[in-house]
Amino acid sequence: MKTLHTFLAASVLAAVAGSAMADTAVVKDGYAFDRNQLIPTGVRAEVGTTGYGGALLWTANPYVGLALGYNGGDISWSDDLSVNGSKYDMDMENNLTYLNAEIRPWGASANRWAQGVYVAAGVGYVDNEYDLDRRVKPGEGFSVNHTAFTAGTDGAHINGKMSYKNDIAPYLGLGFAPKINNNWGVFGEVGAYYTGNPDANLTLVSGGAADDAVRGSLVDNIAIEEEKIRTDDKHEWMPVAKLGVSYHW
Repeated sequence: MKTLHTFLAASVLAAVAGSAMADTAVVKDGYAFDRNQLIPTGVRAEVGTTGYGGALLWTANPYVGLALGYNGGDISWSDDLSVNGSKYDMDMENNLTYLNAEIRPWGASANRWAQGVYVAAGVGYVDNEYDLDRRVKPGEGFSVNHTAFTAGTDGAHINGKMSYKNDIAPYLGLGFAPKINNNWGVFGEVGAYYTGNPDANLTLVSGGAADDAVRGSLVDNIAIEEEKIRTDDKHEWMPVAKLGVSYHW
């Protein structure tokens, strides 16, 4: 799966680079590098499921643009993580740098709303970390790995982390970025990064519960849930939804 992840990231990065180079200035004597194309044509501020931040924007032509951005912070798109029926409180720490090519099929249309529709393809450098926490009161019944337990006199406290460390992840999204006037615009985008499976660990920090006669100890079942986080297909994808405003000069 890691091989597929790396191949997809490399393929998308090559596509982004190709889009960036496709509009290099052509002069009568051949091909020439236009240094003015290195100057951003706009900026935007954004907030969403991957945190808050912003991006520098380049417009190669009416059909192709580039966005180089960063999202960070502890904005959380979900307050909990469900594993085998167990719910853990989740605290996010986002750290994402991305480079996207934005392809506008109707970029030259006279309709500014049609101009705003784009497909984003790119890569992200993902270094996100999620704190997981679950606290059960003394004598309270709870489930781990679909196994019923009753917390002892000290309750039960399970703690852990899930993280995507130093991963280059391919991205595909769909956006809408109409201009309000010559300079200002708004945008919204949804998509997903293919991150592969995360690293994860879960630990019984304190307390406990009596063993289940058939399915074993609480610690054993916590270990199974930890492995489920590492291998479940749904954790291979990081959803993205964000809104923002842009300024073009």
